[in-house]
Amino acid sequence: MSKGGASIPDEEWERFLREAEAGASGAPKEPSARARMVTERLRGESGQPQGWRTYPPARRRRRTPWYVVGVLVVLGLLVAAVAPERVVGWFGGGGGDSAPLAAESDRPSGPPGPGSGEQPTLAEPFRGSPAAQWANGVEGVNLPAAQATGWMSQEQVAQALARTQDFLTAANLDPGVLRGEQPEKAIALINPHQRDVQDYLAAAFRAPDRDSNPLLLFSRFAPAKARLVGNIVKTRGRVTYREGRRGALEVTADVTYVYPVVRATAGSDDVARTIVRRELVMSWDDPAKVVTEPGTFSLVSYKSDTTNGGCDNTTGYFIPTFRSEHAAEQGSGQQVDPYDRSKPMDTRMLEGGQDKCGTATRS
Repeated sequence: MSKGGASIPDEEWERFLREAEAGASGAPKEPSARARMVTERLRGESGQPQGWRTYPPARRRRRTPWYVVGVLVVLGLLVAAVAPERVVGWFGGGGGDSAPLAAESDRPSGPPGPGSGEQPTLAEPFRGSPAAQWANGVEGVNLPAAQATGWMSQEQVAQALARTQDFLTAANLDPGVLRGEQPEKAIALINPHQRDVQDYLAAAFRAPDRDSNPLLLFSRFAPAKARLVGNIVKTRGRVTYREGRRGALEVTADVTYVYPVVRATAGSDDVARTIVRRELVMSWDDPAKVVTEPGTFSLVSYKSDTTNGGCDNTTGYFIPTFRSEHAAEQGSGQQVDPYDRSKPMDTRMLEGGQDKCGTATRS
């Protein structure tokens, strides 16, 4: 406020405001911005008000344009979807012993972080391993949403996916099977009319050898050699499906299982881990076109790659080695990372070298 080019002193202006509030004549009906500021300060303070010229100005904040924020958010979501292990690493979770990872919706872009390198214990059997961030049991297997495919309705596809999950559980997570029992529940889900598979199963449990090995489909430990630590198996993988031959529902399961074990002798505390990656392709056939039984599938293909289960093992059981034995167990093939799920299964199996046992970079 000025009069004839000269500024009115603060004291005179504030006196004017007090008189205006008391009802003096000539008071302005709409005070200026300066008047409102001083008035509010006078009302809110019990002491002498500070001069308005020395009132600390509000700090100006730079605002990021909304479209820039939108682009950054979209980029972050894309990275999280494609490589969630990298997002975890941004927040200090790359060591492998932090918050659980999001479900695997697609093949990752690279191997998981290096982990802390700490040795496993009976209390923490997944310590120092990327599996510490994986889900427990079948919860680590990501199932897709069901949609009508081939001869199956949406509801039938959902049932087939649920039975696929039942097979993975019965073949790889059932406590009795892990202790060396025969996987009867899993076998019951395989089409009994698929003659070549039934012959393989019969030979595998009667006289296992290189070609008829139950470990190609099922996880079993020799009860006299090793036992599981606790009742948790860590898993990571996904299930996908498409229309197959003759309109069948073709389902593919690509899952890695991590089993912590100790020697079977009482009091053993030397914890080791056996790591198994399996790719299983199954066909839920149209009974009008293929001889099958309700609720069973036909095996299309099965691949298995095992770390610390026994090199060239044809006993029908996993026989892991422990820290004191690792020097004698070194393989003659290339080095491989058993936690790396970024490569197709065919590529992964060739890494160790044909007819050779690869050397695992970690367990």
